[in-house]
Amino acid sequence: MENTTTVVDHVKSPAGSATNIISHCNITQSPNQNQSPTSQFPLVRESLRPITLRFEDLAYTIRSQSGDDHGSSSQTSNTTRTLLSGVSGVVRPGELLAMMGPSGSGKTTLLTALAGRLPGKLSGTITYSGQPFTNSIKRKTGFVTQDDVLYQHLTVIETLTYAALLRLPKSLSQQEKVKQAELIINELGLTKCRDSIVGGPLIRGVSGGERKRVSIGQEMLVNPSLLLLDEPTSGLDSTTALRLVATLKRLAQGGRSVVTTIHQPSSRLYWMFDKVVVLSDGCPIYSGHTGRVMEYFSSIGHVPGFNFMNPADFVLDLANDVSPTKNQDDHQGIRPDHHEDQESIKQFLISSYKKNLHPLVKDDIRQNARDTTRVIQGMTQSTQNCDQHKLQWTTSWWTQFKVLLKRGLRERRHESYSGLRIFQVMSVSILSGLLWWHSDLSHLQDQVGLLFFFSIFWGFYPLSNAIFTFPQDRPMLTREHSSGMYRLSSYYFARMAGDLPMELVLPTIFVSITYWMGGLKPSFVTFILTILIILFNVLVSQGLGLAIGALLMDLKQATTLSSVVMLVFLLAGGYYVQQIPPFISWLKYISFSHYCYRLLLEVQYSKNEVYECGIGVRCKVSDFPGIKNLGMGNLWWDVAALGIMLTGYRLIAYVALQMRKSR
Repeated sequence: MENTTTVVDHVKSPAGSATNIISHCNITQSPNQNQSPTSQFPLVRESLRPITLRFEDLAYTIRSQSGDDHGSSSQTSNTTRTLLSGVSGVVRPGELLAMMGPSGSGKTTLLTALAGRLPGKLSGTITYSGQPFTNSIKRKTGFVTQDDVLYQHLTVIETLTYAALLRLPKSLSQQEKVKQAELIINELGLTKCRDSIVGGPLIRGVSGGERKRVSIGQEMLVNPSLLLLDEPTSGLDSTTALRLVATLKRLAQGGRSVVTTIHQPSSRLYWMFDKVVVLSDGCPIYSGHTGRVMEYFSSIGHVPGFNFMNPADFVLDLANDVSPTKNQDDHQGIRPDHHEDQESIKQFLISSYKKNLHPLVKDDIRQNARDTTRVIQGMTQSTQNCDQHKLQWTTSWWTQFKVLLKRGLRERRHESYSGLRIFQVMSVSILSGLLWWHSDLSHLQDQVGLLFFFSIFWGFYPLSNAIFTFPQDRPMLTREHSSGMYRLSSYYFARMAGDLPMELVLPTIFVSITYWMGGLKPSFVTFILTILIILFNVLVSQGLGLAIGALLMDLKQATTLSSVVMLVFLLAGGYYVQQIPPFISWLKYISFSHYCYRLLLEVQYSKNEVYECGIGVRCKVSDFPGIKNLGMGNLWWDVAALGIMLTGYRLIAYVALQMRKSR
């Protein structure tokens, strides 16, 4: 059954006038898709601008290190490995292209190159309707990775709604963006699970097929003209995979160019593709229409061993250097596994492609290219002024910050306010309060120890939690930022603000319990100052953890380094070692625990306060060895030092993220 839908877009010109662009898309409803016959895309968004993807003679090599011939790692040499070599093809609007090949054949590398996300130098040419890859093309391109990078605790509707609020232009109202997410849910058959959490490896959520459709839905929100998918059927059963490919076929028939990698499709899936590119070790052995595969390989002497053999199985056997021929030597129809035969098969298929198919593919690429260029030039001239004034981001910084903050709070509410974390802090606070129960100035050493415990515990605890932040967020940050969803700065500040509630609430509760149980100065002002100092210390410690995590982006390395740093700060804090040798005394000046400890002592004890240092003997607290050797009386210098660390650590973390983004 065929439906015709109308897509209306309100596009504002630089002068502020609104222009209504109406485009008609024919979407064929697949009988294999469990959706109503009236499912459609009545979307209020940018009009669908068809993109013809052409890639010609693509080649990509990387440098890798290898040991000597004896397997020794002491001697390594830089070698180059070819991942792509001479790959060409064309995908026009309405076509569904499948890239096939064995594992390691270069499918994902080719798809990443077509998405404009491949690092390093790529030779050859890739054009999008005759134009190079630009930010405008980037925003009209949807890229779905093999691994579903989704927030596990968000529901399906929440996931798509937040994506819509970030990706759709600010000319649309919030209600229209939410409606857009609802339409995507209906179109992709996600209505039954709209309120279910996405889930993940350790959290039960929606099924694998539904999770993959959620990933596709995030890209469909912007009505992409070019949709690229990496192994979308991986891990799915045959029926779910068929429904998913039927969805991709329907999206292509709506005027989009759809490219997907697939490992070993069934015959039903194979015949749903319009074109296929077969790779073997980065080299193409076929590129063209799916219906001509068997005919082509038969013409060069490779005839399938069975009359009704799945073409996908046949070409994958060839790509794996195995030729299933009619003159089989065993009942499986596979030629015996001889190294010389395999090398000759592979080289023969590559040379046959270069001789027979490569000229035809290049002719197909250049077919009507002159007319396409002329049309694109006319469109460019008519929209040149508008493109010059087009904002780089679809939404404002403030909108991005609010959406990311709200999404982060909803995603991490289970983690931040988990019962285990609260129990951990509460149990330590009560235990420490009991250990220091009603200590007074007659036990000055114990009180000083409690204050040092405050500085150390609320230095190590936030640090150990903060190092996980950016390494865990890295996959999501890479995917969303490469899609142009938001600025790095808006993400960074939203993440910082989202972590504040839990980072500040738990220390406040901890100090409120332990302070009074421990018998510290019964002054409300001193109590408030103690809390503020601990919170200041927490923010500095968290900043150091963020910097370590952003610099290393490896949890094992970050955990190891943070343990060493905290051990150094513990020893140089001024409690265990009071007379540090001059050649290493500089360590205390980089220890935030040292400054926090001194501040806690400054507000806890006055200059002229005395304690009982012996029977009938009273001494000044400032003369106590553990306090005197710290060099008290520099309160504002300690505050300034912590302030510099607070700013510096977070600035280092942001710069580290910025540098990784630009790589």
